[in-house]
Amino acid sequence: MQESEYRKYIQLVARRKELFVVSALVIMTVVFLVSYLLPRKYESSSTVFIEKNVISDLVKGLTVTPSMDDTISVLTYAITSRTLLTRVVDSLDMNLGKEGSEELIKDVQKNLTVKVKEKNNLFTISFVHNDPRIARDLVNTLVRFYIEEKTSSKRGESYGATKFLSEQIQTFNQKLQQAEDGVNSYKRSQGGVIAIDEGKLFEEINVAQQKLYDLELRRRQLEGMRQVTRKANDPMQARLFALQKKLDDLRVQYTDSYPEVLTVKGDIEAVREQMKARGAAESQPLDPQEMAKIDSEIAALRVTEAGLRRHIATNRATLQRIPEAKAGLAKLEVERENQKKIYDELYSRHGQSEVSKQMEVQDKSTTFRVIDPAVLPTRPASPNRLAIMLLGIAGGVAGSLFLLVMLDQLDASAKDVDFAKSLGAPLLAVVPRMRVSEEVARARRKSQGVFAVAALYFLLLLAFPAMELMGLPYMDRVLDRTTQAVSPQGGKGLVR
Repeated sequence: MQESEYRKYIQLVARRKELFVVSALVIMTVVFLVSYLLPRKYESSSTVFIEKNVISDLVKGLTVTPSMDDTISVLTYAITSRTLLTRVVDSLDMNLGKEGSEELIKDVQKNLTVKVKEKNNLFTISFVHNDPRIARDLVNTLVRFYIEEKTSSKRGESYGATKFLSEQIQTFNQKLQQAEDGVNSYKRSQGGVIAIDEGKLFEEINVAQQKLYDLELRRRQLEGMRQVTRKANDPMQARLFALQKKLDDLRVQYTDSYPEVLTVKGDIEAVREQMKARGAAESQPLDPQEMAKIDSEIAALRVTEAGLRRHIATNRATLQRIPEAKAGLAKLEVERENQKKIYDELYSRHGQSEVSKQMEVQDKSTTFRVIDPAVLPTRPASPNRLAIMLLGIAGGVAGSLFLLVMLDQLDASAKDVDFAKSLGAPLLAVVPRMRVSEEVARARRKSQGVFAVAALYFLLLLAFPAMELMGLPYMDRVLDRTTQAVSPQGGKGLVR
């Protein structure tokens, strides 16, 4: 903007200064009136501290309590939930001029603010309304309902968890008892097989097989002797029988490489060669007594062999049953251990639940302490009258100047030399305005009177922002009396 334009505006204001002052005061007055006529909104707030009891740290691991982070993370949603706000609205019997409860709840949610300070475990609830009593009562009631609901829900959860765990303990106790009975019954039915040592049984089978082999060998020897037995008066036959018996006795104690065993074997071979040479084996009949003795011993050996075979077969069958029996027992024992593990875990959790329940009943866990309850607000939170009035003063000056400029633009008369030259006609001379001294004096007195009244009026207007700055509620009281005079019920608000 050039200096000539500044001079132009200054001259315009100086030429029509009375209109400038009056229009500026009118604009300021209108703005001041608007600031008082705007609906007042009162804000009330309450600060709550989420306090974690020291007992929670002492019994850590013995109880199950919700963490502080979980409580804070869902706090905003829980407080502004439709369910909780409906309870608060019904409790206060509110009537905010809304048709239907849904619209009412939405209006409350819109004017409700929850600020959470996670580091300090604090949260602040604020509510804005045109009635300060409603703002205060709704905040206090909401805080009270939320704390009661949170406390009762935690107690309900603790009671429910304890009851559930008690029921599950009874159920798994029955299952554990059934599993224990199954193991005991299986042990009774398969106890003989399960208790057997496989190694010892296998060793016993090998020993029995060795005995059976020895018995079979002895039986074959006796059967062979039966063919070569002769009469008792045959000296060579008697000698052969004596040597064979001696050889059997030696084999019980010694191996075939023992010297004496080898000597006896040589004597037996020599006797047999002599008997073959003379052909006595074919010519002489068998001795009946020796034959009966050999037959009885062979029969006894066969009976013993049959018993050993049965014993070996029984042990082998038992040996085959041992793995299956132990596997069945192991399966039942695993099932019993699983049931016992679950039962022990449930019993441990039940103890924790009991401690948690007692903590919730006695309010020993997380508690909510109201640090700053909501009080009746004395000054409206909005509109910001001081800011509006200051803007009104500046707007009055700017608006009045704008009015003068617009009037000057609408005036088509010649105001300066440049405007006359722009018409195209030759400019011969400039004649200044000639004013009579009496008119100048009268105009000056008129201007002084207007300025004096305007100054007093402006000082009066400044009293209103001064009252707002100092927090003096005089105008609010006047407006309240006016509102009560117009409406005896005092407007819509809280109905008890």
